Amino acid sequence: MKQFFKFAFASALGVFMAITVIFSLSLFAIIAIISQTEEKTFTLKPTSVLHIELKGEIVERSEQNPFGEIFSDYKVQAQGLDDILSAIDKAENQADIKGIFLDFNFSNAGLATYEEIRERLKEFKKSGKFIAAYSNMYSQKEYFLASVADSIFINPVGTIDFRGLGGEPMFFKNALDKLGIEMQIFKVGTYKSAVEPFTNEKMSDANRAQVTEYMNGLWDHILISVSNGRKISVDSLKSYADQGMMFSSTENIVKMKFADKVLYRSDLWSHIQKMAKSDIEKEENGLVSVTDIQKIETPSNDANDIVAMVYAAGGIDDGSSDGVNSEKLSKELAKIKKDSTVKAVVLRVNSPGGSAFGSEQIWHEIAEINKTKPVIVSMGDYAASGGYYISCPATAIVAQPTTITGSIGIFGMLPNVSKLTDKLGITFDEVSTNKFANTPSVNHAMRADEKMLFQSFIERGYDLFVTRCADGRKVTKEKIETVAQGHVWTGEKALQIGLVDKLGGIQTAIKLAVKKAKLKNYRVEDYPRKKEFYEKIMEDISAETSTALAKLYFGESFKYYITLKNLEHQNPVQARIPFVMNIE
Repeated sequence: MKQFFKFAFASALGVFMAITVIFSLSLFAIIAIISQTEEKTFTLKPTSVLHIELKGEIVERSEQNPFGEIFSDYKVQAQGLDDILSAIDKAENQADIKGIFLDFNFSNAGLATYEEIRERLKEFKKSGKFIAAYSNMYSQKEYFLASVADSIFINPVGTIDFRGLGGEPMFFKNALDKLGIEMQIFKVGTYKSAVEPFTNEKMSDANRAQVTEYMNGLWDHILISVSNGRKISVDSLKSYADQGMMFSSTENIVKMKFADKVLYRSDLWSHIQKMAKSDIEKEENGLVSVTDIQKIETPSNDANDIVAMVYAAGGIDDGSSDGVNSEKLSKELAKIKKDSTVKAVVLRVNSPGGSAFGSEQIWHEIAEINKTKPVIVSMGDYAASGGYYISCPATAIVAQPTTITGSIGIFGMLPNVSKLTDKLGITFDEVSTNKFANTPSVNHAMRADEKMLFQSFIERGYDLFVTRCADGRKVTKEKIETVAQGHVWTGEKALQIGLVDKLGGIQTAIKLAVKKAKLKNYRVEDYPRKKEFYEKIMEDISAETSTALAKLYFGESFKYYITLKNLEHQNPVQARIPFVMNIE
């Protein structure tokens, strides 16, 4: 019987692998066909309008996806900020493009990402071309972006969410107590509150104070930006926010000047057509997508000098394929250092932090590059904790006013599951040759001497972090200490306290890098290179295959396997922002 099951399992595994191989080969064939038939160029019609459909997640860089939306479960909805900004640039310089249509359809991005687009659109408006915005339901962040438009349209039964910023962090202490799990915490920094969900039932006074401070800062910035865009006083905006704008009628929304006209989506093209002074009758012929405008041929730039745009987006060494792999990024940076054609580097950081060890490795490579060529950091939505760690050795740091940064601090957590295992009737014994041979262990509470060792290790890490920041910013450790302790800041406040050098976006950082390197003719190259679509999808197929095989092997125990697999990638010592506040 045992041999039968072994044979059956082997046969099933063989069939599964054969199906995977066949599917992979078929996929390559489809990709080859699509890549051969896909149009490489695009011809603009006179009086066209760039259509920027803001839908799904907006990430730092786009990924090639010839399948469009064929695979609805695949991550096809992600849009690249790089493609959106490039499309705006091209639209500004193309005489046949008469304006831009911002089409909001439940997009999701951080506030600084929307600000990056908004600032680029403000530059676009200087060309004299129009911007129109439409949505059925504007979120607060979407409306922040839409307020740059010359005309804002809304569906007759649409809504605008404008009610102020808020967030509700979740706390797990009581649940962990019931399970019998104690989180043993080691940290440095009064404001380093990433551990609070595991130890508290509510926010500490220090954390509440810092969150209130940066949230008020973000809200004030939104109010001023919307006020300037829509010519509504800040006091009026505050009053409207307290009136439950989300439940207002569209007639009232127009009366309050939040929108200019109420329209059904099917009636929109005729209005845009008039704005563009276009005789193109059909919307699909008059609108040009972000994808299509990328195909328009532009003069090639054969400059020898390169400004390297290096991306560091996501958690640092958090085990995610979409995060920052410190080993891979460090190798990429080492190559850039040796490349004589690279004259300057712009490091685009959009990270809440992560592994303290991984952050140190990236810090080292940035510091090495900075000895011979300028490095300018461009901060995105987040460049906090480990994200700030890798930024601090740069020649200069550029942040958006709405960037979340700082959080200079380190913490470590180790669970003690002894009460849980007691409930389950599981016991452990111990054999060791030395005092700390079984340290650390999740099976019992840490001894006093173990806690002392772990805390001293965290404190050394924090001291190193502060030292790195002080050296990078060319100030004393005492000066950094006054703004450290895990405190989170907005980019606007970070400029005032000396943690960043300039407010602005990617273009501001590039211009500064060019100035520092004294370049005249140059081209911007992205690093690491973008993966071809087939590489990305094969990675995902490989991951899915591994998961399927693990499910087959572990059966009911699969959920424990996944938990352990995730823990395997988590460094116990973290330089990470307290939590990401979800601002709608």
